[in-house]
Amino acid sequence: MTKIILTGANGFVGSRLFSQLEHHPKFQVVGLCRRVPQGVSGSTLHAVGDLQQADLSTFLTGVDVFIHSAARAHIMRDEVADPLAEYHRVNVEGTLSLARQAVAAGVKRFIFISSIGVNGNINTRPFIADDQPNPAEPYAQSKWEAEQCLTQLAAETGMELVIIRPPLVYGPFAPGNFGSLVRWIEKGVPLPLGAIHNKRTLVGIDNLTDLIIRCIDHPAAANQVFLAGDGEDLSTTQLLRSVAKAMGRPSRLIPVPAVVLQLGATVLGKKAVAQRLLGSLQVDISKTRHLLDWTPPVSVDEGLKRCFSISKD
Repeated sequence: MTKIILTGANGFVGSRLFSQLEHHPKFQVVGLCRRVPQGVSGSTLHAVGDLQQADLSTFLTGVDVFIHSAARAHIMRDEVADPLAEYHRVNVEGTLSLARQAVAAGVKRFIFISSIGVNGNINTRPFIADDQPNPAEPYAQSKWEAEQCLTQLAAETGMELVIIRPPLVYGPFAPGNFGSLVRWIEKGVPLPLGAIHNKRTLVGIDNLTDLIIRCIDHPAAANQVFLAGDGEDLSTTQLLRSVAKAMGRPSRLIPVPAVVLQLGATVLGKKAVAQRLLGSLQVDISKTRHLLDWTPPVSVDEGLKRCFSISKD
């Protein structure tokens, strides 16, 4: 049986992955998090406080695979004095500290959940795993720096490294941009996004966790970078309509030309918001499919249905 350590085991991605690994016959998992959520009990989920300062030697005995999903992610209203330095402390220095402990304990494989932001945040052709990195934001920059540190450590020590770069992840109770989109539709607010013809790749939580699990012991995953995605690209207009349909609500979209929205966003100082809604960000998962013999098991329509069927339970 493969023994696994998972950080961020109470986060959005980590909690779903932790649940699946707990019930998997091939794996034994120990989940680590800053604090155990209230009402959660059990011997396989442990609070270790600040991972950047944690000594994990107690948990690492006999571990085969280390999955690092914990991170300082996008924070819309950052209150720290130096956000860039804090991203570096947590996502670069903290990741390297954990990886060094994994090496010392004899861990065979380290799986790092990175971000498509390492490739960039907009494109005119789909990103591939071997593209020259072009991170445009502090979060993505810290992920790229962490990738470089891990690659060097793996080369020096022989520990296998797997890097996975997901785009926007959606699922039940998803935070961030997807959660904001859901709240707009719930409120029934008319949105001027009925004529957007961009293309964006997303990844459903079940597809992402399925990919991570495939990387745990697949021989071809060693020392590779993989891009994640559903294999179906949607425009912002299509996404809003699909989400509304899955929720059983009207989409209330007004067809305003993208160029008008872009101009208005520039005047209001909201260029970054407009870029996420109007720009394209496509991901080519051909390498992931072929090297791992992997196909996303859940369609976008089914993934969106699961978001709200679970929410209603």
